[in-house]
Amino acid sequence: MSEDTRFFDFIVVGGGPAGQKAAIQAAKSGRSVALVERERKPGGACVLRGTIPSKTLHDTASSLLRIQRGNTDLINKEQILALPISSMMARVDAVVQAHQGYMFDQLRRNNVEFVHGRARFLNAHEIEVEAPGRKISKIRGDVILIATGSRPRDPDNMVIDHENLLDSDSILSLEYLPKSLTVLGGGVIASEYASIFASLGVEVFQIDRYPTPLGFMAPELVDGFIRAFELMGGHWLGNSTVESVEWDGLSSVVTTLEDGRVFKSEKLLFALGRVANLDNMNIEAAGLNVTDRGLLAVNDDLQTEVAHIYGIGDVIGPPSLAASAMEQGRRAVRHALGLETSEFARCIPIGIYSLPELASFGMTEKAATEKFGSCLVGTAHFAELARGQIAGNTIGLIRLICDKKGTKLLGVESVGEGATELIHMGQVAILSGWSIDALIENIFNFPTMAEAYRVAALDVIGKRLAVQPRKPVHS
Repeated sequence: MSEDTRFFDFIVVGGGPAGQKAAIQAAKSGRSVALVERERKPGGACVLRGTIPSKTLHDTASSLLRIQRGNTDLINKEQILALPISSMMARVDAVVQAHQGYMFDQLRRNNVEFVHGRARFLNAHEIEVEAPGRKISKIRGDVILIATGSRPRDPDNMVIDHENLLDSDSILSLEYLPKSLTVLGGGVIASEYASIFASLGVEVFQIDRYPTPLGFMAPELVDGFIRAFELMGGHWLGNSTVESVEWDGLSSVVTTLEDGRVFKSEKLLFALGRVANLDNMNIEAAGLNVTDRGLLAVNDDLQTEVAHIYGIGDVIGPPSLAASAMEQGRRAVRHALGLETSEFARCIPIGIYSLPELASFGMTEKAATEKFGSCLVGTAHFAELARGQIAGNTIGLIRLICDKKGTKLLGVESVGEGATELIHMGQVAILSGWSIDALIENIFNFPTMAEAYRVAALDVIGKRLAVQPRKPVHS
C-alpha cells in the first residue's frame, strides 16, 4: 500500500439513502468511515431526481386536487393546467436543497469523511477516486459497501431526447405543463407520474403490455387506482404493445401500437425500468460479477460473493424502495460489525405515491389463503367515513387480512389519499401481535381516516360470527 493511500474501517460508495444510513450506522459504532459520492453533496438519485422531487410534486398535486374536490368554484382543471410549472419546480428545488443540507450536516456531525468523486476498484480492498479536475486519490477499507443506485433504462427502439421524449429524470425539467402526455410503463414510477400529471389536468395515456398497472399489488387496490386515474381524465391502456414512437418534427410524439392504434401527445415519458449504476466501477478487480440482470447478487445479510463487500439499495434489485434501501444499509453494517439485527427489519411496508396512493404490509389475501387454506378479509371504504366525506376522500379503502378464525391480523392493504401514512398503524398492530378485537375495543378520534381500522375490524367480526354456530340465548 502506497504512502498516499488513506485507510478507513468502512468505505461506502454512493451517497443515496442506502449509503448515507450505512455510513451513519458505521460512524455511530466508532468506526472511521469514508463516503464516496460523485455529486457535490449526498442524496443520490433519490434526492436529486427520484423520491424527493417526485413526492414533492405529488404533494403539490394532491393539495390542488384536494382543493378542487372541496370546491370547484375555487379552482378547476383549466386553472390548474394554466399554473406555471416553474413555481411547482421551485418548491421541488427548495425541498431537494434542504434535504441535501440535512444529510450533509448529519454526515459531518458523525465525522463521516465525504469524498467527492467517481469510485473505481483497484482490488478487493482498495478504491481509486477521481475528483473533478481529474485529481486522483486512493482509499482502502476493511469493509466496502456498494450503494451506487440506478438510472433510467434506455429504450431499445427510440431515442430519449429529453425535450419531447423524456425519462424519469428529464420529466422534472419541464418548463410548462403539456396538454397531453403518453406514459409508457405500468410500474411504480410510470403510475406515479401518470396519475400526478392527470390530476394537474393533463390528458394522460398510460400504456403497458400487462393487463393492469402495479401488478404486484392486490387487485382491489389496483382497481381503485385505475378508477381514480380515469375519473381524473387519465386513460389506462393495458394489454398493449408499442410498435413505434417518433417525434413528428412539429408538435406531437406519435405512438403506434401493434394493433394499429395511434396516440399523439405533446410529450412522452418512457418509464420501463431502471439500470444499476455498476459500469465504470471496475468491480471485476474486486472479484465481483453482475448477474444476467446487471445486478449484484447478495445473500440474506447483503454480502456479495466477496465477504467483506456488501451490496445495498437499487444495485441488488427489488424492492428498490428508499425505505428498504435505508434499512439494508443499516443492516449490512450491523452484520459486518457482528451486531444482531431484529427480524422485524426483514418485513418492510410498501408505499406507492401515486394519486391515489397504494400501500401494503404483511401477507396478501392470496398468500394467506395458500398458507392457511382460507382467511377472512375485512374492508372499510373511505366513503363510509365521516372524515372521508368531509375531505372528499371517498375513493379508497383499507383491507385487513386475517386468519380463518378472524382473530389474528396477518396483513393490511390500502388505496386512497393518505394510504402510505395509514398503513403504519397496521404495521404496528401486526408486529405487536394485536388481535382484531383490540382494534374494536380501542377508541379512535372522530372524525379521522384511522377509523377505517375499526370499521374493517367490525367487518371481520361480522364475517367471523356468520360462520360460527349460534349460541342459545338464555333469559
